[in-house]
Amino acid sequence: MDLLGKTIVITGASSGLGSELAFQAAEKGANLALLARREEELKRLKERLVEQFPIKCHYFVVDITNEHKLREVFLQIEDQFNGIDVLINNAGYGVFETVEQTSLDEMKKMFEVNVFGLISCSKFSIPSMRLKGKGHIINIASMAGKVATSKAAAYASTKHAVLGFSNALRQELINDHIFVTNINPGPMDTPFFEIADDSGSYAKSVRKIMLDPQKVAGKVISLIGKNVFDVDLPWWMGTGSKLMALFPRISNKLLIKFGNKK
Repeated sequence: MDLLGKTIVITGASSGLGSELAFQAAEKGANLALLARREEELKRLKERLVEQFPIKCHYFVVDITNEHKLREVFLQIEDQFNGIDVLINNAGYGVFETVEQTSLDEMKKMFEVNVFGLISCSKFSIPSMRLKGKGHIINIASMAGKVATSKAAAYASTKHAVLGFSNALRQELINDHIFVTNINPGPMDTPFFEIADDSGSYAKSVRKIMLDPQKVAGKVISLIGKNVFDVDLPWWMGTGSKLMALFPRISNKLLIKFGNKK
């Protein structure tokens, strides 16, 4: 898809992978609707984008778990732009604790943001894409959605749910020419770990294999308009789910060792 003049909606846009996606989409000439909760960060990001690129850019301060407010935001986006061409569901967070340590409220909040927020954004964007006769929904899932490890049971569950939702939604939208793509990154060097791993021990232990958010963003942007189902980053991590199916006992032992680094 030629992104010049196309409208891309990015959730969780204020920092990390979200802001990288915004810059690389703007570089391709895309107009941007940026969603996040932190207004100051969104404002600064918009100022930098419109200063560097001749694009249309608006930001919307919204908690994606607030269904009523989110619906209003998507109506505003359709009104202020020429509909929606691409949705990148990037917003999400995790907490690395055991099931016993994690409160039920925290688990519910993860599902509200990572799953129901993503579902709501997808649902609200589909009518506009259908009117255009095509579109693309890109969901930033996680390798945790394919290979769960200890101290990430709730987070991994949310990403399993995202994969299931995406795979079913893809089938529903096949005749509308709306593509649905799952992006499954491994550990990435973003503010995600400030919440997920406040001790810093896990981030330090996986520093050598951490993904560069600029490279991940570049990969995501390059896939827009292509009917790609699933992308594992890095590719070799995707073999983990296949090995689990073939050698469950051995894989489980290896995963325990990896998960205990958290």
